[in-house]
Amino acid sequence: MISVKIQNLGLVRNQKWLFRNLDLSIPSGSLVAIVGPSGVGKSSFLSCLSGLEESTEGKIEYKIDSNSVHTPETIRPNLGIIFQSLRLTEHVTVLENVIYGKIANYGIKEAIFGFPKKDEEAAFRILKELGIEKLAHKWTSQTSGGEKQRTAIARTLNQNPKLILADEPVSNLDTYYTGRVMGLFRGLVEKKKKIIFCALHDPQLISKFADYALSLNPENPEKWNLREINQNR
Repeated sequence: MISVKIQNLGLVRNQKWLFRNLDLSIPSGSLVAIVGPSGVGKSSFLSCLSGLEESTEGKIEYKIDSNSVHTPETIRPNLGIIFQSLRLTEHVTVLENVIYGKIANYGIKEAIFGFPKKDEEAAFRILKELGIEKLAHKWTSQTSGGEKQRTAIARTLNQNPKLILADEPVSNLDTYYTGRVMGLFRGLVEKKKKIIFCALHDPQLISKFADYALSLNPENPEKWNLREINQNR
């Protein structure tokens, strides 16, 4: 299990505060929607959580299994990121892109001669959950935007991280696959007690799938708001 504590977090970009004095305490098994207009700082906030960008002030702590405290730099082995830009390798297959999410777990031998059969099967199961198993051996460059987005999601899920940071992960998906992806996320927080921070725009998705909504304010960086969403599941 994992929990997150954020204290007095603030970030300056181009001599302007995007958010400031941000305090959050998020328990395990939570999906946090990050909301606000474009340019308000949603992606930057996710970058601070991941350690890809250093905050101007404040502190972020992750606690794993009640006895191990981590910073954004040390949480990375337990972190999965779904980038808005996807960051896929176009000249390999969809299945290989998914397996490459765990490349740090492999040695030179696997990278050259192929990955273990059990790992290929695990990656294939995730592709099936996302409805793109028939594309497993197709070049990623030959897939559509929505198929690429699902490939990027599958790559992150295949890592089995305790913490997932998702930057607009359903922006290229139709209504059916949006619901399917968000349902998978919901299952991960409920059954596996993971934490997911997810930048979203659709109020219906937020009310249906999120536990909390963090609103960033473009007019006043200190007027952020965290509201708990009542769930009747």
